[in-house]
Amino acid sequence: SVHTDITQPSKGATQHPSTLIQRRILEDQVELWWSRDPQRSLLCYCASVALILGLGLGGVGLLSTTTSLSGEWRLGVGTTLCLLALAVLLKQLLSSAIQDMNCVRSRRRIDQLKSGGRADPALILAVGLAVMLCGTVLIFVATIGSQGHDSREMLVSGLVLMAAGTGMSLAVAGYSVLAYIKRRREQRRRMRMRRMRRTGNQAVCVFSVSGGQMSQARRETSSSRTSLI
Repeated sequence: SVHTDITQPSKGATQHPSTLIQRRILEDQVELWWSRDPQRSLLCYCASVALILGLGLGGVGLLSTTTSLSGEWRLGVGTTLCLLALAVLLKQLLSSAIQDMNCVRSRRRIDQLKSGGRADPALILAVGLAVMLCGTVLIFVATIGSQGHDSREMLVSGLVLMAAGTGMSLAVAGYSVLAYIKRRREQRRRMRMRRMRRTGNQAVCVFSVSGGQMSQARRETSSSRTSLI
């Protein structure tokens, strides 16, 4: 009888050593960690710029129209919007400064601080909830207060702020769901690649059976049948 072991690696299961070395070198470059997933980074950066402009212009608009009759709520809401815009701006400046100084070597910290990292959705969600809270307070004060021109302006401002905050919160929720689905797909793809590599490295055993063994097996089968009869 002849027994042979044949190892057949699947196509694409094994990679050239130079390719693996190049990939490891690229993964060790800290500068490249900041630019991973550029589409997500660009999306979060554009959203941050839009927030800074919207909150800043809204806050300055309320502060510029402050009068002695309606100075309290305009001053409070305008200051809050300007502070929220400043917080988003400081986060972007902090990320850029840390990236330029290259003072963070932890991959987990970079994934949090970079544009499009985990800190951006959390910050936008917090800003959205704060804007929604301001709108809710304005609507509540406008409904229980005396009816007048200032109450109508307060109600309109509250509705606008509440709609903007709700939109930001829903946008962050949708973004988080899409990011989770994409991350799950990447994990499944990596698991399939690992499974293909494991199966490609396993040996495929091929057994060849001689004619004598076949005849012997037939005789054993016929004798067993005879004994049963």
